[in-house]
Amino acid sequence: MSKSIVIIGGGVIGLSTAYYAAQRGHRVTLIERAGESRDGCSFGNAGMIVPSHFVPLAAPGMVALGLKWMWDPESPFWIKPRLDRELIAWCWKFFRSASRSHVERVAPLLRDLSFASRALFEELSAQSGDEFALVKRGLLMLCRSQHALDDEIKNAGMARRLGVPAEVLDAAETSSLDPNIQMNIAGSVYFPQDCHLSPARFMSFLRREAGKLGVEFHWDTEVTGWRTEGRRVVALQTSAGDFSADEFVLGGGVWSSSITRDLQLRLPMQAGKGYSLTLPHPRQLPEICAILTEARVAVTPMNGALRFGGTMEIAGLDESINSRRVQGIIKAAAQYYPEFQIGDFSGVQPWVGLRPCSPDGLPYLGRTARYANLCVVTGHAMMGLSLAPITGKLMAQVLSDETPAINLTLLSPDRF
Repeated sequence: MSKSIVIIGGGVIGLSTAYYAAQRGHRVTLIERAGESRDGCSFGNAGMIVPSHFVPLAAPGMVALGLKWMWDPESPFWIKPRLDRELIAWCWKFFRSASRSHVERVAPLLRDLSFASRALFEELSAQSGDEFALVKRGLLMLCRSQHALDDEIKNAGMARRLGVPAEVLDAAETSSLDPNIQMNIAGSVYFPQDCHLSPARFMSFLRREAGKLGVEFHWDTEVTGWRTEGRRVVALQTSAGDFSADEFVLGGGVWSSSITRDLQLRLPMQAGKGYSLTLPHPRQLPEICAILTEARVAVTPMNGALRFGGTMEIAGLDESINSRRVQGIIKAAAQYYPEFQIGDFSGVQPWVGLRPCSPDGLPYLGRTARYANLCVVTGHAMMGLSLAPITGKLMAQVLSDETPAINLTLLSPDRF
């Protein structure tokens, strides 16, 4: 049965949901606070599709590592100290979630979601004639120290137990796999099933294909409130008027918690600020995307350019650029790739985006208990692009009153 559906949020998650819902014959309206020519975390990210990332952000050791990094202004992770009740509650929930039992419980789910999403990317790439430049050459976890390599070898063992292919390489084997770039490393772990693409081109593809399926877009439209009757949402109130529908989907990213405050939903969320810098004409261009392990910097070749992205800065809804964080990324590039110089980044404008982070490192995906016709799709943190197609397809199944192909219990928006 065809339904009218209103989706809040025009990032990669909202667009993917709109596309797959419209594909099933639903009448979809998408509401976006920014303009059609916008920029956000869906556009300037590293463009990686990563079945290798089955360990959530809330994992053993992350709390201690975060406390250590707190004192380094150029570190990969930083929480801006502030007296904020929501931040304190989020940190406590993160601390409670960062356990081995949590990782063991959710890793198989993240694996299944990632592989299902990868398959959908392949379908969409074939459909588009490779419009968004999907590259299926894997990912290298590059390690400068033997200590870091030993840790990654342990992760590779867990990956193989989960059915995720992983190969341990020494420095020479890594260089032979990607000979176009000189590396200063002790070794690496290679994940052959990982991929990368151009996120901006993927967003353009989704926008166009959703439009072809009849999705109606409303740009520059702010959510101002809700009208409810009992356990149902009747209408979404916006700066462009009220929108009524059979179903409502919240995919508002870091703004999702504030959007639903009047609905009394508990969606603990913090904005994780990330940066990227893209060299249009790099000195050397790798063929395989990589993570600079100790620095937590992602490196992706994109259409002849080279993008470096990283940091997780918890500083509220602040999109200002912290130059010390940017310097951390630049220094890491030169440390791992000795042919590069800090001066190579002179004049390169840093991009910044706010990623929606839940305290347990899992997205919110599914119907809410309080409102029978309100679904939530947000909180993907650094996995938004990677999990976007499967998120959209699973949500389309939920909206169509079908049992989703993957069990969503652990992703319930009511779990907190």
